[in-house]
Amino acid sequence: MYTDDFAKWTRRFEEERERRHAQGDPDWAQGATLHPAVWAGIQRFQVGENGDGTSLLAKADRAGDTDYGQAVRLFVAEEQNHARLLAHLLTAGGIPTLTAHWSDTAFIRIRRLMGLRMELLILLIAEVVALRYYRALRDGTDDPLTSEVAGRILSDEQRHVPFHCARLHTCLTELPRLARRPLLALWQLLLLAVAFVVAVDHGPALRRLDTGRLRFVADVAASSRAVVRAILTPCGRVSAHART
Repeated sequence: MYTDDFAKWTRRFEEERERRHAQGDPDWAQGATLHPAVWAGIQRFQVGENGDGTSLLAKADRAGDTDYGQAVRLFVAEEQNHARLLAHLLTAGGIPTLTAHWSDTAFIRIRRLMGLRMELLILLIAEVVALRYYRALRDGTDDPLTSEVAGRILSDEQRHVPFHCARLHTCLTELPRLARRPLLALWQLLLLAVAFVVAVDHGPALRRLDTGRLRFVADVAASSRAVVRAILTPCGRVSAHART
């Protein structure tokens, strides 16, 4: 059975933590100016990044791999840093943060009801959608501060997706071989449904970012194929299309 060396993932997360510390924060004093629809989208994604990861951490610890548990803690810390960066970006634009959003609440409740394998599959949906959203936010605005913040988060998310794929590969080897592809086919359908909901909900913002609803959904669907390959294939990697 293939198992990923999660000590290597821990070192990668630690190296990124040191790099971020050396780099420092963006220049928040320059402020940010965006269309209200784009601000609304950032508010919703900020809520989604702002979790303590308690359920995931507990399940990771129960998996019995101390290296994986440590890597998950560093992953959660990066997600919390994303929430912090987005909160500062909102403040720079004079926009308040939200205390909650129905989409984030629904995702959290579903994930907490499941074991590690299913929680990771649900979490991976959010990560794949986030890849496309932050790419649109980085490339679709002429506001320098927003582009910088989105670029920093996107760089992290490009590591998060293969990290989860590595663990899911191990998780799926515990299932009968004939059950793996049908499970991932269902995952792709759920991802497509979520991408459609996000595209509808964030439609005005996506238009402002030069990314239409259909293009957003199509790009998420295309990246899902690379993710499935990375989960099924030992040492699989997510393609450049899914990462950039």
